[in-house]
Amino acid sequence: MEWAYGTRPWRAPRVGGPAAVLACVLAAVSSAGCRGVSGINTEEASGEPVTVRLLKEPLDVPAFTVTDLDGRSFSSADWRGKVVIVNFWATWCAPCRAEIPDLVALQEKYRDNLVIVGISEDEASVDVVKRFAEEHHVNYPVVMATASLREIFPGVMALPTTFVLDRDGKLAQKNVGMLNARATEASTRLLAGMTTNAEIVRVDLKEKAVGVENVAQLKSIPGVDLATLSPEQRTTALLALNEEECNCGCHLTVARCRMDDPACAISLPQAKAIVEKIASAKP
Repeated sequence: MEWAYGTRPWRAPRVGGPAAVLACVLAAVSSAGCRGVSGINTEEASGEPVTVRLLKEPLDVPAFTVTDLDGRSFSSADWRGKVVIVNFWATWCAPCRAEIPDLVALQEKYRDNLVIVGISEDEASVDVVKRFAEEHHVNYPVVMATASLREIFPGVMALPTTFVLDRDGKLAQKNVGMLNARATEASTRLLAGMTTNAEIVRVDLKEKAVGVENVAQLKSIPGVDLATLSPEQRTTALLALNEEECNCGCHLTVARCRMDDPACAISLPQAKAIVEKIASAKP
């Protein structure tokens, strides 16, 4: 899509299959998605509202079935009426491991309204993944990734990647990188029809990523060294940072993500790479 532990998405060992019905999906996510875990503790009540990004038009998802590590089969039709969180992860992925306690807590807290499904991208045996799930007290179905699941949920370029389905089984949200627990809980409550202290931002995937106005006038970008650039290079870098979309799924440009969320560990290496490329270019 460098990192502080538990925030940077790890590259998936395999890329999803051919684009299916969701191939046009970009990352429509909570704007807090890069900030890491904050704990499942939001009831409704207090504090500043969390911003939750949801698709303006939820996307149809083909019906699918999965078989968990114990051989039990589940159908997506069984989960209609509940929010479904489909989490692509792996045992070797540090951010994936770090978010598991929050997913476990979320499943326990909203067990009447929510189903979480962990889709393992491990190349290790089922027994290895099963032992890991048991050791971490995973209380939701874990299945091994298949070609058909990658076609239904395409675009898994890094781990963890999470798809959130509404109660009608339609895709309402996609997150790339480690989930923010408070934002994920708010999304769950919203999609379950529960009162929620949240600001909803509706995302049109056809719209261009939101950037910074008058970006060329900025003096600095958090975490990025512009001082070594010539005036011309600096302007070029700022424009490039404001053109490329951040890979964290915030639907913001790299420049805007760095300004809005300096702690985002996904936009930082992306921004540095842009600046380094411009700095190394021959005049």
